[in-house]
Amino acid sequence: MPPARLRHTPAPFGAHQSIAGGYARAVDRAVETGSETLQIFTRNINQWQTKPIDPAEAAAFRRAVKEAKLAFVVAHDSYLINPASADKALRAKSIAGLVEELKRAECLGIPWVVAHPGAAGEQTLKRAVARAAAGITEALRQTAELTAGILIETTAGQGSCLGARFEEIGEMLEVIDAQPGLRKRAGVCLDTCHVFAAGYPLAPQAALDETLAAFDRTIGLDRLVCIHANDSKKELGSRVDRHEALGKGKIGREAFRLIVNHPRLAGIPLVLETPKEGPDGKPTPARDRANLAILRRLAGRA
Repeated sequence: MPPARLRHTPAPFGAHQSIAGGYARAVDRAVETGSETLQIFTRNINQWQTKPIDPAEAAAFRRAVKEAKLAFVVAHDSYLINPASADKALRAKSIAGLVEELKRAECLGIPWVVAHPGAAGEQTLKRAVARAAAGITEALRQTAELTAGILIETTAGQGSCLGARFEEIGEMLEVIDAQPGLRKRAGVCLDTCHVFAAGYPLAPQAALDETLAAFDRTIGLDRLVCIHANDSKKELGSRVDRHEALGKGKIGREAFRLIVNHPRLAGIPLVLETPKEGPDGKPTPARDRANLAILRRLAGRA
């Protein structure tokens, strides 16, 4: 089991940050918001072509992470990647894209890449899940020399996106685990907005217990490496992926209180992907600080 999967005491909280101005600037932003965790994109997520990471920039980022004493750092992959695609050319580009994401994470000293499992399009769900699983497996196989791994993210199921049902992710992990040496490099990121939109309730206590029990039966809570803490603009089961500030959406603060205090989730890092815009429409660290303060109050750490 890699060190990044060890549970922290207490669970660290943080947020996704921009790498504008250089990778180390993302660490500065994390520190400015009082974060203990950090998520970044390592590249322009809306383009296939990538610029190589300058070794000096990578060294500066790793040094900044160490100096900031961040407890957990994770990368997120490009939204263009779809390992489930029925289009051979797109699927090949997607697998190559995952390989590149893993190499970039390794260069930056980041242990995990959060990845969406893709979309089915016109395919049957069964075939799409199988293609996604095989594509992710191939990317991991092609990077066997690396330590960085993939966290399959739960999704809202918007459109034909895979990963809205825990069973789908469980099936993907079964395929990955069947290949020697790959199990330790595959895990899961649970997004609260996504699972709620997919139809899994997060409150009251009994409902959250059942959701976690379903996750454990189909995936295994031992595979849960981090949580994206996001409220939802849309209702339970809407299958619409729209993040909201904590307590201002349909999930509500009580659910997050239950999550940050649930014994089965103890020590698992949380990463915010909540809106950052201030009244003027420009990103402001105040939004992250406010949401992190909510998490800490709910966890009794204020």
